[in-house]
Order: sequence, then C-alpha cells, then structure tokens
Amino acid sequence: MSSFASFIGGLSLLIAIILGVLWVVNKVGHRNTNHQGRNALIALVVAFIFIGIGGGGDSTAKTNSDKASMSNSSSDASVTATKHAATTHKSTAKHKTAPTATATTSRNSQVLKKLVSYTNHESAGPTQDYYWQLGKSHTTGFKHLKSGDYHFASDSQGRAGTARAVLTYGEYADSRGSRQGSPLEPSSWPTTNPKVAISYAFTGRTYHGYLYNRSHSIGDSLLGAKSYTSENNFTTGTRPQNVGADQDGGMRYAEETAEAYWASNPNTSDTIKYETTPLYYHSETIPRGSIVDIKSSDGQINTAVAVINSAEGIKINYNTGNNNAKPIKSISRRSSQATRTTSSHGYGSSTGSANHKTNATARSTTHSGTKSGQWTVAAAGMVYVSDSHKYYSQVTNPDNYTYESESAAQSSGATRASRGNQYARP
Repeated sequence: MSSFASFIGGLSLLIAIILGVLWVVNKVGHRNTNHQGRNALIALVVAFIFIGIGGGGDSTAKTNSDKASMSNSSSDASVTATKHAATTHKSTAKHKTAPTATATTSRNSQVLKKLVSYTNHESAGPTQDYYWQLGKSHTTGFKHLKSGDYHFASDSQGRAGTARAVLTYGEYADSRGSRQGSPLEPSSWPTTNPKVAISYAFTGRTYHGYLYNRSHSIGDSLLGAKSYTSENNFTTGTRPQNVGADQDGGMRYAEETAEAYWASNPNTSDTIKYETTPLYYHSETIPRGSIVDIKSSDGQINTAVAVINSAEGIKINYNTGNNNAKPIKSISRRSSQATRTTSSHGYGSSTGSANHKTNATARSTTHSGTKSGQWTVAAAGMVYVSDSHKYYSQVTNPDNYTYESESAAQSSGATRASRGNQYARP
C-alpha cells in the first residue's frame, strides 16, 4: 500500500511540475492560464498527499519492523534470562549440595565440644548409656565404594580415622554365631589396662573387668572378617563406650540399629552405608568418642549416633590412657556376671528389637552353661575367663570365672588357654 501511494504521489508531482511549466510559458505569452495554474496547484496538492501517505506507510512499516526487532530482542533477552536462570538454578543446586562436607564438619565440631564436656565430667551422657542420637545421617566419602566395599584410614597423626563400609546382608549372616577374627591393637593402645570397678547409674550395677577394649569402629557382627583387616578399624575404647551400661548402649546401640534392619529384611539386596568417625580433642591420641552415621539404601534407616568414650567415676588421660581408677585384684563373679553376659559389639545373641533395650533387672545373674558330669560347658560363643586373662569352654567351678562372650573376652585382652587342667578345659 505504501509503495502504491508513493507511486501516485510521484506521478502527481510530475504532472504538477509539467502543468506548472505550461502555466509559466502561457503566462509569458499572455495566454489564458487560469485553468493551467489551478490544475498545477491541484496536482501539487495531490502529490503532497500521496507522498505523505507513502512516507507514513514507510514509517509505519519501519515502526512495525522496529517493533518486531524489539520483540525479537525481548525474546532473545527472555531466552538469555531463562538460560541465566537455569544456570543460576544449577549453580544454586550445586551450592545446596556442596556444603554437605562443611555441614558435617560443623556437626562433628559441635559434638566434640559436648563429648569433651561429658568425658571431663566422667559422665555417661544424656541417656546415661554412653550414647545419644543426633538426627539424620551425614554419610560422606562413599562415591567410590560399592556394595561390600570398605575403607579404613588413619589421620595426619597416625590415629584411626573415619571407617566406612557399604554393608550387605550376606556379611551379617556370615558373621552370626562365631567371631571372624582377633581384635587388633589400635594406635596408642595404653601400656597398662587395669581391671576396674565401674558403677552404672543407669542400671544400678557394677562392672568388674578391664577398663579398655580394642573397640571396633565397624564391628564383626556387621562386616565379619573384613573388620580385622586394619588396625585403623580399632580405637582404644572404655568398656562402657563399647557396650554401654546395659550391654545395649555405646557402640553396641549403633550396631544393633543395623542388625535390627537385617533381621527385619532377611536376604535383602539393599545395603547400609555405615560410617564411624572417631573424634579427638586437639592432639590427644585416644578419642573422646565417635559419631556413627547409618543410612540404608531403601531409606528405612537414616540416623546418626554419638558415642561417649568415658567411664563413670574414672578420670582418664586421653593422651596416655592413664587413669585414677583403683585396680581390683579379685572380682566378685556374681556381680560381674550381671554386666558381662553379652558380647563386646554384640557378637553374642541379639534380639534385633527396634528399641534395642532390655530391662536391666530382668537380666539373668546365673551361669547359662550346661552340666556334663563334673563339667559346666559354656554355651556357643560364650567362655569362662580366669583372673589370669585366660578363657575356657568348660570348667568345674563356674563361680570362679567371669562368664561372657568370647568376643568380649578377646576385646578386653584375654586369650584362649593353650591347654587345660583338672579344673578347666580350653
């Protein structure tokens, strides 16, 4: 339309010019030029009108083009903004996942402060059973670990560091009923390990036995023979740190959490990420406690447990293992039995109950061995431990021995007797 108007305008202008020239010629010749002058004027007006229309069309076309250009520019800007938003979102998403290690470090630092306070006060902690729950797990460092894999490492000071394993039901099933190895001596194992008396406020009972155990970070009942492949899977742990005040606390509570899952999901192909981090105060060589992070692949378990490495009423030097406990030379077998009838790290029987707790007053205080003539035979996985740190499977007078699991005896430093006598048999 604009091109046609411009054409008419140009033609009218040409006619106006021609008429104007004729008008001038006739005027000079003194001829009648009224109609020529009028026609020239009309042609000029028409020319201006159509030229204006054509120009307006061009302007309109140009405006429309500009609008389209602006629209495209806006579209491009929108696309750019969208891409930027997507990039920002990705960046934000990465930012959200990146602080996991930082959050874990912060959590561990806060837990260590509490552990230092509890251990300095010779405390069993808020549950009185040498552990408390922290909330959801912070499992890290599992990127290259597959089902059945494990990793033990030391820190920059040569102390046992974080232990990780992707646990399977098969490992749990294979380790039931018997111990899969002998505890290894951890870094900075104390030169002396006295037998002591520890009175538990939680149960009202007193433990008599070795103060320190070679404590698994990931126990035999979960990882089996693999748990003995490195001393970095062991720390110096007090007896209550190992099994709590009632045999279901301390590290044992964390292990029972995993065991209860396996018991509820037999032969499952799901796995458990299990991670134990010993926490040391400054350059001390014995940890004040540990954090155990547990997460099953199906999401049924997602928890973290803090474990306290202390003993009620006993002040411990966490650099040397020295302590102010009064060593005991003789042990009241009856009182000892009440607190030593299950294994260190649960290598004896486990109910697998969700609450992990058994009424302390309901525990048996009698030997559960069976009589065979003059001999009393220990149940499967159980032994009789003498004052000389030797243990036997058959004895004539069980009251002269401590009756406990073989794993607990080994963790506390006892060894199987190489030969028997008239009162005891290996």
